[in-house]
Amino acid sequence: MLDWAPILMGWLLFILLSPGLLFQIPGNSRHVEFGSFTTNGKAILWESKSTQADSTGGEQGAKMADWGPVVIAVMLFVLLTPGLLFQIPGHGRLVEFGNMETSGASILVHSVIYFGLITIFLIAIGVHIYTDAD
Repeated sequence: MLDWAPILMGWLLFILLSPGLLFQIPGNSRHVEFGSFTTNGKAILWESKSTQADSTGGEQGAKMADWGPVVIAVMLFVLLTPGLLFQIPGHGRLVEFGNMETSGASILVHSVIYFGLITIFLIAIGVHIYTDAD
């Protein structure tokens, strides 16, 4: 049976932690900004650390920990954050690159892309990165 909890949790965190939607730490002009729909590299780095709460950590009592879901979730969060590398839809075009801005529509589109990719990596391909838990 498939465990969709890590995927759904990662998807929800992607939406809620998208810099500029609810808040951004650090902001562009203050320490914390709320609902600015802008972002910066520091905020993406800071908020990507929060996606590590998506860790499944493997089965209890196991000697190996599976970091695959955590690594995939954090990498996709950083790469798909609207405005860092690209934004779909952009403000004046279909796609804009590196504009450090976002919108509700682009967060929705990027979250759908995130959901699709994380499902492919964790369910279809089954990416695992095992480390010694001791």
